[in-house]
Formats: sequence, C-alpha cells, structure tokens
Amino acid sequence: MSRGRRRCLFLLEKCRHMKQLKTAHAQLLTSGHGSDTFALSRLLAFCSNPLHGNLSHGWNLFRRIQNPTICICNTMIKAFFLNGHLTNAIHIYSQILETGLHPDNYTLPYVLKACAGLQSFRLGELGHGQSLKLGFWFDVFVGNSLISMYSSFGNVRAARCVFDEIPFRTAVSWTVMVSGYAKSGDVETARMIFDESPMKDVGVWGSIISGYVQNNCFKEGLVMFRLMQSTGMEPDEGIFVSILCACANLGAMEIGIWLHKYWNQLGRHPMSVRLITGFIDMYAKCGCLDIAKKLFDEMPQRDIVSWNAMISGMAMNGDGENAIRLFSEMEKDGVWPDDITFIAIFTACNHSGNSYEALRLLDRMCRVYNIGPKIEHYGCLVDLLSRAGLLKEAKELVLRMPDSSSHGRSEEAIAWRALLSGCCSHGQAEMAEDAAERLFLLEHHSGAYVLLSNLYAVAGKHDDARRIRKMMEQRGVGKAPGCSSVEIDGVVHEFVAGEERHLQMEEVHGVLRKINQQMDDFG
Repeated sequence: MSRGRRRCLFLLEKCRHMKQLKTAHAQLLTSGHGSDTFALSRLLAFCSNPLHGNLSHGWNLFRRIQNPTICICNTMIKAFFLNGHLTNAIHIYSQILETGLHPDNYTLPYVLKACAGLQSFRLGELGHGQSLKLGFWFDVFVGNSLISMYSSFGNVRAARCVFDEIPFRTAVSWTVMVSGYAKSGDVETARMIFDESPMKDVGVWGSIISGYVQNNCFKEGLVMFRLMQSTGMEPDEGIFVSILCACANLGAMEIGIWLHKYWNQLGRHPMSVRLITGFIDMYAKCGCLDIAKKLFDEMPQRDIVSWNAMISGMAMNGDGENAIRLFSEMEKDGVWPDDITFIAIFTACNHSGNSYEALRLLDRMCRVYNIGPKIEHYGCLVDLLSRAGLLKEAKELVLRMPDSSSHGRSEEAIAWRALLSGCCSHGQAEMAEDAAERLFLLEHHSGAYVLLSNLYAVAGKHDDARRIRKMMEQRGVGKAPGCSSVEIDGVVHEFVAGEERHLQMEEVHGVLRKINQQMDDFG
C-alpha cells in the first residue's frame, strides 16, 4: 500500500461529520485514488449512517462509480436499508442481477430483511429461490435471515423448515427461531426450542424472556430472568426493558427498584432513552409518579415514546390535568404526537372528567396532525362520554366507528362495552339493551350479560334479570373467575377465585378467619 493511499484511508477513518468526509474525498481524488474500491466503500458506509451521514450524497457518489463491485453494491444496499428506503435496496439488488454480478452472503441478508420490512411475501420467496440458485442453501447467515423473514410474515412453518435445514446453527439461529414462535403466540414451542438450544448466550435468553413478556406471561418472564441470573450471565439492555415491562404489568415495584439498583451496580452509564423510558413506565404503573417524573425531567433527550410513557403514567394515576399540561409542553417543544399519545391524552381527559377538552383534542388530532381515529381512540372517547352521562353523543361516536372487518370484532366490542357500562351506571335500560344486543353478536363473554342483569336487578325488573341469566346459561356463557395478584418480598403471588392451588392457602384462610373474628368482635 502506497503512502498516499494509507494517508487517505487514515483520514477517512477519522471522519466524524460530512464536512470532514468531503475533505477526505477531495484528498482521495487529488492523490489519484478516487477509484479505489475499498476507499469508495468506506465513503458510502459513512454516508449510510443515519446519525451523521448523508444518504443523498452517498447515492450521488454511487451513481458516478463505473462498474461498481459487489462490495460497493452491498454497501449501497445496506445504506438504503438502514435509512428505511427498502424499495431502493431491492432496486439495487435487481441491478446487480441485471449486470451479471454475483450476490454474496452479505448481499442476500440485507435484501431478505428489506423484503421482511416491506411485508412482501412474493419478493421474499423470490429472494429465497435466488439464494438456493446461487448455492447458499447451507449458509448460516442467509439461513438466519430467511428464518427472520418468514417469522415476520407470520409463516413459522416455513421458518422452521429453514431452521431444520441449516447444518451448522449459531446462537443467532436459535434466537431468531425462539423469537419467531413467540411472535406467533406459540410460547410453548418457543420454550421447547429454547430448552433444546445447546448454546444459550444473552441473545437466546433475551428471546425467551421477551417472548413471555410479549405474550403477557409476565410471571414466566420473571422466572426465566432468575434462571438466567443463576447461570451467572449478565442481562443486556433488551432484557432489562422486558423485565421492567413485566414488573410494570404485575405491579412488582420491589423487583423494579432492585433492577434500578442492579443497573447502577453494573456501571453501564449512561442509560439509553429506551431504558429510561422503561423505568418511567414501570414506576408510573406501580404508582410512584414522583420518581417517574424525576427520571423524565432528568432525561438529556426524549423521544415520542418517552413523552407517551409520562403522559400515560400521569393519566392512569388520576393526574389528568398535569397530563394535559405535559401534552401542551410536548407540542411547544416541537415533538409530533402519534396515535398512542392521543390514547394517553384521552385517558387523561377521562380521569379529569374533561369531556369537551377530549372532543377538542380529537378534532386537533384529525385536522392538525392528520391522524385518523382508531378503534382504541373511539373506545377511550366512548368511555369518557358515557361516564360523563353524554350517552347520546357516545352512541353517535360508536356508530361512526369503521366496520369491524377492518380491525376485528373484539376491538369493536371494547367501545360497545364502554357504552353499556355507562348506560348501566346512569340507569338507561333501553340504550343498555341495544348495546348489549350488539355485544352478544360480537363476543362470547359474560361481561355484557352480567352488567345487563345487574341493571335490571337494581331497577327492580327481576323477571328480566332472570331472563338474561337464563339466556347466559342456554348460550353456554360462563362467568370468568376473578383474579388478583400481590407482591411480597419480591415474589408475585396470584389468586384465582374458586381455586385452592396456592401453597399457603391454609395460612391465608387462617388470617382471613382472624380478621373476620376481629370485625365481629368490634361489631
């Protein structure tokens, strides 16, 4: 390597922003190394970085390269992929095939990821066929990308076929397959694959822990976390976020506080935006709003997820006024809200009883931010209006909802259930009957029957109450048992009505008998 070339490459490696890169590029051109393949690849790689690069500059540079090598084409495909221009990445791949270049095991993984991102099953199958044609049948990098792609399409069977055909599986192979089953909702098979894995690195552990949490198996996620700790393996940030989510949903604050201390002990500072947001969400859902707000205020930078977590936390803790205030602050900071922000803010309006402010914000959501209302927004607003006694307006809003074929019957039922609950609270039997009839068509659930039956009983219409109970029996609708959980010394105990499976149930009954006795003694 010549001295001039070495100097140019050294300058490229030292670049931190586009101005420095352009200077280094000029040095390459003036020293006669402007067509150096490796140097051009490094230039494109820098331009592809979403944080400090410039994709349009990289694209202009690529178009001026005569007969680019497969290495340079790969860099451009990666650049488009990292910046979310997935169709352009596929277009470069098509050009590679047209010019007679041979894709390698670096090209195909990014192409397959682009197909997954586009949710194009047809393109994905073509990519799969091309990889077989090119002789990458047993390549682990291509194989792992195929497993991931088919899993993203929800086709776990195809993903499993690829997994079974890979002769030499890496930890990534096991991680992707466990994640694939978990994302499809099949946590039992995901656990079986995890148990079969001969190599369990932090990625494999993370896939099963996050799999349990994503499927609302929060206790199981905590159990797996403790098993991982028993092996001496340190969790990564992704596992911390998953466990914080489990703690938030279980109300397991003691474990959440321990996680905070554990992170500090590991000395991995500073926390990322994603992790701080996880702690904010956990503290807020466990009722420690002051700690959540302190963490939020100390954040050096915030994304929309952080704002949503804090607004939602205030709303669910009944601090609707401050949640609305924080939303206004977010708007002043120039942060563009998303559909989740408005679900949180409608919930805040619900807790503060501010129904007209909610309708004003609905109008702002549609006209200013061009966000179309989803079924979740309708559900929040119907609940809000129903609680406020504005039942006519609530029903009009329910009838404005999109057809259930576009979002699912169970989601439409949420809004009708909110209306039914409001009707029952305000003793509006006629409208309650209409809402209940619609619910009977949408779901096979005991809630609507019980609410309507109770309404009739309170109104003294006992014959109607019995009629609803009988209808419930005839249609085979069983009342779901109540369930509650409590955290004691870092352990979450779950109790289901009618079940006696808890190991300390005798002691629980003994305490309850003592409490009843004391209540009787005091009259």
